Amino acid sequence: FINRIMHNFLPNIYYFINEFNKEYIEKIDKKIAIIYRNYQKKINPSEILKIKNFCKKNGRKFYLANNIELAIKLKLDGAYLPSFCKKLINNKKLKNNFLLLGSAHNAKEIKIKEKQGVTLIFLSSLFATNNNKKILGINKFNLLAKHTKKKVIALGGIRANNINKLNLINSYGFASISLIKDNYKLIKSIIKKY
Repeated sequence: FINRIMHNFLPNIYYFINEFNKEYIEKIDKKIAIIYRNYQKKINPSEILKIKNFCKKNGRKFYLANNIELAIKLKLDGAYLPSFCKKLINNKKLKNNFLLLGSAHNAKEIKIKEKQGVTLIFLSSLFATNNNKKILGINKFNLLAKHTKKKVIALGGIRANNINKLNLINSYGFASISLIKDNYKLIKSIIKKY
């Protein structure tokens, strides 16, 4: 019973990585889930297995972006479907404890993610990022969040100087790269709120 509760625990904070850096991952709080996402290079299954084993040993959730088949084969916690992944998923093939996460930028993409059977929808980009100046902002984020009954995660441009604005949005949690990577102490204080 306790193991089932632990396994069904749905994290509030997600950290995107594009390589396995054991020393770095060890430093971040275990309540933060890891999503491996690297669209610049071919996925190396042995690297994914190393991350999986490390995360499992440390009681951390681990998801693979844009490769459901490999995530299932390697028995990961689930898969992350980016907004550009629009194919429908045969959810009958998925085990009960395998979760689908997905990202969306608008109401149409939210509906696609719902049809794909995701548990969480990552809405982006909340704030401006280096790669994306097209932002939702607080008001549009909150309006989009009302388009679904699924839990939503804020994604994009979340930094130390705007982290307090998360109190103004209707989200289950947030995902980040740079904020988590560069602000251990700040993240620890945020985790206490969740």
